[in-house]
Amino acid sequence: MWRSCYLLLVLVRLYLALSPSYLHPDENFQGPEVIAGRVFSYPIHKTWDFAADDPIRSLFPLWLFYGCPLTVLKWFWQAAGRGVVPPAVAFYTLRLLMFVLSLVLEDRALLELAASPARRRLAVLLVASSYVTWTYQTHTFSNSIETLIVLWSLVLVKRIREDSTRSGIMSSCALAFIGVLGLFNRITFPAFVVVPGLQLLPHFWRKPYSLLAMALVASATALVAIIVDTKFYAAEPVHLSSLYKMAVVTPLANLRYNLESSNLARHGLHPHYQHLAANLPQLLGPAFPLLFLSHKKTLQIYSAISGLIVLSCFKHQEARFLLPAVPLVLSSIRLPSRFTRLWLGAWILFNLSTGILMGIYHQGGVVPVQNWIFHRPGIDKIFWWKTYSPPFWLLGTRNADISTRDLMGMPGEELDETISWAMDCGFSSGNDTLLVAPLSVNFLDAYVGRFGASEEPGLVLEEVWRYRNHVGLDDLDFAEDGVWTTLRRVVGRRGLGVWRVRRRC
Repeated sequence: MWRSCYLLLVLVRLYLALSPSYLHPDENFQGPEVIAGRVFSYPIHKTWDFAADDPIRSLFPLWLFYGCPLTVLKWFWQAAGRGVVPPAVAFYTLRLLMFVLSLVLEDRALLELAASPARRRLAVLLVASSYVTWTYQTHTFSNSIETLIVLWSLVLVKRIREDSTRSGIMSSCALAFIGVLGLFNRITFPAFVVVPGLQLLPHFWRKPYSLLAMALVASATALVAIIVDTKFYAAEPVHLSSLYKMAVVTPLANLRYNLESSNLARHGLHPHYQHLAANLPQLLGPAFPLLFLSHKKTLQIYSAISGLIVLSCFKHQEARFLLPAVPLVLSSIRLPSRFTRLWLGAWILFNLSTGILMGIYHQGGVVPVQNWIFHRPGIDKIFWWKTYSPPFWLLGTRNADISTRDLMGMPGEELDETISWAMDCGFSSGNDTLLVAPLSVNFLDAYVGRFGASEEPGLVLEEVWRYRNHVGLDDLDFAEDGVWTTLRRVVGRRGLGVWRVRRRC
């Protein structure tokens, strides 16, 4: 029975992995945007993480997880005589890759960490039925990669600790490699492994050669990572003889950046209890109370708690920062002894509803619209309004010819003024100027349908395409419109529209 349930959940995971929902701009701009530009020579947009004087984002893990697969895709595509890889093919290749990594690495690690067959079945089913696994873990987040690295770090710690007859040199070397990889991926990684790692001290005391091998592999891996990053960011050729003068050590730069409160304030400051009071319940749903009421003292639970404590010390706190804690907690809790069926019903309802929202509808039109624009000739300018920033790399080589401007959430009056200043008068000459915005925005109603119906000066919008599976949670305005009116507008008028813009003078 449990195998049938697991297979069904795998299919759900695959379906949502290939759905074009868009959970956060970082899933594109902190990885695929830069790597696609390097592999396919697409014109791209580098965010401040990569463009700062003291860059904080490492290319080393990005190249291993995204660059190598996309390079292989490029070879096969060119060998088949297909020319340049279309951005949509690269996008769904990465989504499929994240699905496979989640299925193979995450689920395999959970099977090895569980103490008994019953615990294995429960842990795998709970993680496989979590909307976090369906959505966040199948998207190209550095946090998703961090989850995999944390889990396999714990697996290696468990192997080394339990194998008292061997030196554990191979496992120690593997732990050193993925430990450095995890650190260059996200500096929060040590928070999840420091407490489990302390359990290896007796082993290293008995077998110091394991510690020596671990130190050598970690040093070599760190050196390779620094060389990769330095060559990426340096404005001049890099030689080993001058590496110590121009070395780019991104984890140190990242740490310096996050220790400065004024830097964190640019991204939003939260109370220290944000992770515990809001973010973790948002990720775990009905499983959150079981973290306190019904859990086993496992390696995973110590890892989750240590990560939660350390991350809570920083005042910028987003839910995705706790992604590694989700499988750690779910593989450690026990189902409630009373009202088990009621809890299971709540668990299914929570993950099903949240999975549909986050896996299908959340900013779900951004990627399809970019794909539609890529195949449509004669476009000069595109304005995006009240959506997440569109991934520039999805326009491929056309990004060099199309001016894309993200207006974010600016007031409607400023939108009118901004687009008017960027346009000439008239309705027929030149390439198209497009506006992309949610269908739920009432402000645009006055501009739609004016084509030929009025001679008043101003902007005229003519709808040319729409994608229905799009909901923007940033468009909720309960204070002004009320709860029911807001939900009826955002859900009832869901979708992302594309309008051709003309200016009548």
